Amino acid sequence: MGFLPLFVFALFLTVSSAEFSTNAGVNWGQLGNNLPSPKPTVELIKSIKAKRVKIYDADPDILNALKNTDIQVSIMVPNEIIPNISKSQSFSDHWVSKNVIPFYPRVKIRYLLVGNEILTNPDINTWFNLVPAMRRIKKSLRNQKILKVKVSTPHAMNVLESSFPPSNGTFRSDISDPVIKPMLNFLNRTKSFFFLDVYPYFPWAENWKNINLDYALFKSKNITYSDPVSNLTYTNLFDQMVDATIFAMKRLGYPDIRIFIAETGWPNNGDFDQVGANIYNAAIYNRNVVKKLTTKPAIGTPARPGSAIPSFLFALFNENQKPGPGTERHFGLLYPNGTNIYEIDLSGETPESEFKEPLPAPTNNEPYKGKIWCVVAKGANKTAVAEALSYACSQGNKTCDLIQPGKECFKPDSLYWHASYAFSSYWAQFQKIGGTCQFSGLATQIVRDPSYGHCKFPSVTLV
Repeated sequence: MGFLPLFVFALFLTVSSAEFSTNAGVNWGQLGNNLPSPKPTVELIKSIKAKRVKIYDADPDILNALKNTDIQVSIMVPNEIIPNISKSQSFSDHWVSKNVIPFYPRVKIRYLLVGNEILTNPDINTWFNLVPAMRRIKKSLRNQKILKVKVSTPHAMNVLESSFPPSNGTFRSDISDPVIKPMLNFLNRTKSFFFLDVYPYFPWAENWKNINLDYALFKSKNITYSDPVSNLTYTNLFDQMVDATIFAMKRLGYPDIRIFIAETGWPNNGDFDQVGANIYNAAIYNRNVVKKLTTKPAIGTPARPGSAIPSFLFALFNENQKPGPGTERHFGLLYPNGTNIYEIDLSGETPESEFKEPLPAPTNNEPYKGKIWCVVAKGANKTAVAEALSYACSQGNKTCDLIQPGKECFKPDSLYWHASYAFSSYWAQFQKIGGTCQFSGLATQIVRDPSYGHCKFPSVTLV
């Protein structure tokens, strides 16, 4: 920086701190057919005191709704165009001209994130296009004299080959030298952040017998883990995960690149075979992680005490069209009608004692044991259900024999009845080899036997 007059340096600090809000942000996904339009959504974002938002594409309606607000915006460059950008500066220039220039600076765009969890994707060719694409996007911004917008890309925790103990954090050998090292060089040179998705829920749910739930939820300072190499002491799982990444970057020669939490959260519901996904745990985790990340002065982590960690919570809404297990559709802070699933303040300023609504008691902190059936979800689209029924019936051995005319499960003769039987029959046959009760979000699990009359639905038994 050189030598600045004291008043100039003070002014620089004031502007920087004002620009860099400590409030947690929120991820604004769009994978739902019942979500509010952009303008009222912006008001909902303000109501939970989010000062930044991450969107998963450059949706012009969303960006127009964010104009002239004080909300900082991160835009994701779609995964599928990364190879085109990496190979063509003109393609990159065109994308920036179309998706950034019409909105900047009336929209406070601060980050362009090239793809989402690319290094989790099995498409190896895209891996090697990632850093060149990041460089081209940065050059496109410079060509437009846009210097405030930084470039990065979000990573899942599986970019690490080893994460325990945290001091042993190491990037995967297949990406470490060819992808991660040049990426860290780019981030370091451009003073950008390493964006990281940190979900303590998943390692806890996979190992719930051995990882204390309170340790995953930031609920106890008395449960600790001491790293035998670094001698750092941990009081929560989140810090362990972040520090493992910090040690992995240090191992490659980049000890100072800042961390930005691209996603973190806890599911408020899920399938019966998914432990710990409930409103109580989601509220406790998200309130506690917000408090940790917004406290002034910054707390940081054991490896970087006092270091501010900007963040986005996942996600704004429960999104009913997200693929995958039931938890994927239940990470929201809000229901699609805009009401709170639980009270939350992303400024971190509201003490726990001031939240007025009591939280429902957790019901599934240990795995469910017993029979489960897979049936059509309430409100599922009729045309999509018909297609899913056709798919289920085309799989396996006699999956849909009993819903044929004259058979025990034909009546009542309705699409939803037949599809529910087919979903349960399919799941019962294929669950042990990876079959799921999902059907693109059209199915849900129940513990009440839907069998009727002489028709007995197949079930899955969890033990």
